[in-house]
Amino acid sequence: MVKLASAREMRLYGPRLTGNRFEYINAGLYLFATILLAGGFVAQISKEQLSGLVLLQIALAVIVVVNVHDLLAHLAGIDYRFLLLGFDPQLALVEFAVPVVHSVGTILNFIAILFLFTQAEKGYGSHKMEKQAVSLLIAGPALWLLGSIHNSCQIYERADGHVQILQESVNIPFLLGSLLFLVGSLLNWREQSRYAHHGLKLLSEDWMLFGLFGSLLLFIGGLMNVVKVFKMQQMSGLRLEKLRGGAQDRLIQEREGQMPLLIEEQRRRRQSSGEEGQMPLLVEEQSRRKKAPVKETTSTTIAPTPYKDVLVGQA
Repeated sequence: MVKLASAREMRLYGPRLTGNRFEYINAGLYLFATILLAGGFVAQISKEQLSGLVLLQIALAVIVVVNVHDLLAHLAGIDYRFLLLGFDPQLALVEFAVPVVHSVGTILNFIAILFLFTQAEKGYGSHKMEKQAVSLLIAGPALWLLGSIHNSCQIYERADGHVQILQESVNIPFLLGSLLFLVGSLLNWREQSRYAHHGLKLLSEDWMLFGLFGSLLLFIGGLMNVVKVFKMQQMSGLRLEKLRGGAQDRLIQEREGQMPLLIEEQRRRRQSSGEEGQMPLLVEEQSRRKKAPVKETTSTTIAPTPYKDVLVGQA
């Protein structure tokens, strides 16, 4: 359930002119998803379980979109060159693995809640499907916790203390929130193994309470993520982390290898625009040349010929 919070320079949330706006939208959507998540658990506790399940599904769907957007943003930052993942371990274990792991965990939770929702709507329960739903409720938070641990293993070499504090203020609530979700799912599985429940009774009060507190922690992390994004975009001269293990140099070399083609294309465009600008001048010059012979024939002035006059005088 954790949105990737990275202090890398190599991230691209959209076109360069609108990249900052898309990063704000990304952070805002995650914050909105945590509010829906908390509202879903509040509805569960207040006995509006079907409405709560709908809110939980909407929140999980938004979180999947946010994590996929994070993945694409970081892959776009390295021009989708997957070979660079082998040079920088953090690039593979954090920027790539974290959004993938959390997306898969969120999808598993979404499927589990969908199973329970369909069983409640039909009015009867399939023991096999209900058992799978309870197991998926454990697998999803387990992947969230794994991704949270990966997300906390970021190395700082260039970033100052301010950036590190902002990063940890996001990572710690996400880590604790994922842990609470996992504990609530395990307690729910333990209770269901003792008693035979069906339908919405498969969701115990422990699962609801731990889920509510976990959602509040995710809300705090999401709020700090919005603050972090604002600070990182407003602070000038902020030093962020670069790629390591030679991946940064390799990316620059591959980008410079494409520069001659770009320069040639720009030169052609300038020549074409220059030729278009010179066309009026050429037309004007041709018109002047056509008028020049007419002026010479109509002129009555005789040009002096000193050399010819000397020869005539000697004769």
